[in-house]
Amino acid sequence: MTDKIIHILLLIVMPPLLLGVINKTKAWFAGRNGPPVLQSYYDIIKLLRKGMVISTTTTWIFIAGPVVTLAAVLLAGMLIPIGSFNSPIAFAGDLILFAYLFGLARFFTTAAAMDTGSPFEGMGSAREVTFACLSEPAMFFAFLVLAKLSGSLTLTHMLHGPAEGFSSAMAAPLILVSIGLFVVLLAETCRIPVDDPNTHLELTMIHEVMVLDHSGPLLGIILYSAAMKMFILGTVLLHIILPFQTRTMWINWPMFIIELLGLAIVIGIVESIMARLRMRHIPGLLIAALLFCGFGFILLVRYNQ
Repeated sequence: MTDKIIHILLLIVMPPLLLGVINKTKAWFAGRNGPPVLQSYYDIIKLLRKGMVISTTTTWIFIAGPVVTLAAVLLAGMLIPIGSFNSPIAFAGDLILFAYLFGLARFFTTAAAMDTGSPFEGMGSAREVTFACLSEPAMFFAFLVLAKLSGSLTLTHMLHGPAEGFSSAMAAPLILVSIGLFVVLLAETCRIPVDDPNTHLELTMIHEVMVLDHSGPLLGIILYSAAMKMFILGTVLLHIILPFQTRTMWINWPMFIIELLGLAIVIGIVESIMARLRMRHIPGLLIAALLFCGFGFILLVRYNQ
């Protein structure tokens, strides 16, 4: 029971910290002090205390979009294990629910954007769903590899892997899947080189253009949901690249936090040394992620023949 409580606390409390670490890393590369690591918490709290400006042309979908998105992402976070412990919610086939909870969140985000009637937000919605057609298959191929290795269709068992551990022959498929999932992580969380969360140039934005009309608590919920999505996808990736965990609770949790903060630093380094790709190059990057995960599955099937 204690591990489930810690799971929920980390899922709720830690996500904004990842954004702070990323921003601090980028500031260090630029030779600046940058904002405090806890600045994301301050920003979200400030937005939650503000009022909202809602267009008279919008309907209930505009308000429901951020709320449903947060609920879907939070439920997805309850389906994944953290460290060596089981997830609070687990059942056979929960990987399908996990993937389509993100799909549900994307649907309501894009629906809320189009509800404003803004052509810019409609443009961002079109880009979002188009790129999702490439990132979602990559995620499913990665899950197929993990399901094949673990012999289970439950996320907890898939991400923990077989009891005897992965053999050295599984290194190549897992490396390919890790590369593909890292690209998916950057795309799904709107990070450079796919998107830039700090830009406000409508012609190059994807996610940010969809939330231009949101303000106050709704915008705070959107920022918090994006941070939680990074936390969840980062956890999935860590189970593949750093699967070694102890069974001792008070050692395992600090190890997980350190690993996740390390992943945030890596994302900050990537954003510091790379520029945002041109829009026409983003599909090529996502296709590469799909191919990495797909070839990982092909290698695994070939090895087992």
